[in-house]
Amino acid sequence: MNYPMIHTCIRVLDLEASEQFYQQAFGFEVSRKKDFPEGGFTLSYMRTLGETFELELTYNYDRQEPYSLGDGYSHLAVEVDDLEASHQRHSEMGLAPTPLKGLEQGKARFYFLRDPDGYLVEIVRTA
Repeated sequence: MNYPMIHTCIRVLDLEASEQFYQQAFGFEVSRKKDFPEGGFTLSYMRTLGETFELELTYNYDRQEPYSLGDGYSHLAVEVDDLEASHQRHSEMGLAPTPLKGLEQGKARFYFLRDPDGYLVEIVRTA
């Protein structure tokens, strides 16, 4: 049996700000959106061009307080070919990326951004 990943869900306080962050920072586009007024929530599915995996943003209409993210080191991850150029781009956008880091001696492999709700996104060098 095959179990391909189809989406991951995060809950967001400001749907428009979250969509804008993922569009500007990573080129995600809204692939579909479903409003459920009777349930008091909207689901916005985002993905990058040519990919089937989606990020599901769940917006609950009546939520006023930020979501508790817990104390685990949970995060999303995206790949990039040119880590340094991506880091510079995100810096110029004012997204406050963490410093470039690496687990291998002397070679930067990743950095992180925080989305509007505080979720971490890891940007990883592919090569």
